[in-house]
Amino acid sequence: LASMRTPTAMIVGLVLCPCGLLLTLTGTLAPQWRQVSRVPDQPMDVVWEQGIWDICREQQSTHDRLCGQADELGYFEQVPVRVAQGLMPSSLVVTLVGLVVAALGARCWQSEPRHLVAGVAGLVLLLSGLMSLVPSSWYTQELWALPAAPGSTLSVGYSLVLSYLGSCLEILGGLALTLSFHHCCKE
Repeated sequence: LASMRTPTAMIVGLVLCPCGLLLTLTGTLAPQWRQVSRVPDQPMDVVWEQGIWDICREQQSTHDRLCGQADELGYFEQVPVRVAQGLMPSSLVVTLVGLVVAALGARCWQSEPRHLVAGVAGLVLLLSGLMSLVPSSWYTQELWALPAAPGSTLSVGYSLVLSYLGSCLEILGGLALTLSFHHCCKE
């Protein structure tokens, strides 16, 4: 009877990876990888939020927010931003593929899980986590080198943090699913 239960490692992987997908998706779409504040010749309460797809300007005292701002400093031409524009959506697609394969390997509608399929899904999900961790890490490394108005204050935005967390959850979930290979080796 114990063999009919879904292994704990598979459950952990099937819980962590969709959570990682949601965080990575939010981090990819939301325009706040970096905040630029105290910009010279601007009111003190104006904050520029820069993402990988959009730049928004928000006046915090009135909560007026306007996205689609012009990229006057060449922010979107920078290599870390370009890499993030390519790898983050690719990572989302690979994560979806990995989750479909993981669902086929888990014991959802079968009497026994397919350990080899779940292990392969773990490798795919591990790869997707690495694909989103690389641009997040590189962007963080280059955060202060990316173009900004001289004298302004730069800080990490919540989208970058969500991308990091989502990447880590996908990597952990992928590692949990790769533990299914252990069962294949025992057989």
